[in-house]
Amino acid sequence: MKVAEGKQKFIHTWGRLGANWGINRTMASVHALLLVSADAMNADEIMAELKISRGNANMNLRELMNWGLVHKEIIRGDRKEYFVAEKNLVKVAKLIMKERRKRELDPIVKTLAELQTIEGDKKDKHVKAYLETVKGLKDLTTKADGLIELMLKADESRFLNLLIKLLT
Repeated sequence: MKVAEGKQKFIHTWGRLGANWGINRTMASVHALLLVSADAMNADEIMAELKISRGNANMNLRELMNWGLVHKEIIRGDRKEYFVAEKNLVKVAKLIMKERRKRELDPIVKTLAELQTIEGDKKDKHVKAYLETVKGLKDLTTKADGLIELMLKADESRFLNLLIKLLT
């Protein structure tokens, strides 16, 4: 397989995987392109490579910067904005975990805390079943949040060891 073919396959695959970590295919494709690019790229180059509109490129680059996965780079003598992806893949994994935690887990934890404050007779079987379920979900999300926090604070080798233990 030639480099260009491998690059396209990587971009396509990363684009499909993006949906699994909470972003759209185009955003993941822009991220993938910047990950495998040796040099910083400007929006025009990204648009041409991925065959996307300027608005689509700009919107997705802005969102990738919000996630911390991409940053701007200044090239002296050129007025265009250039973009570079974070290349440390452990840092990329941590940034994705942090953003998903903020967007998905934090709202659930907040909602579950609110759901525990119902009025009613705690001895009633319906109230009791409801509260047990909500408490079980809250306990599970609290443990998941603790695990995420542990992984976010871990140095690179400890992070990888924790990840390997989770996957095996």
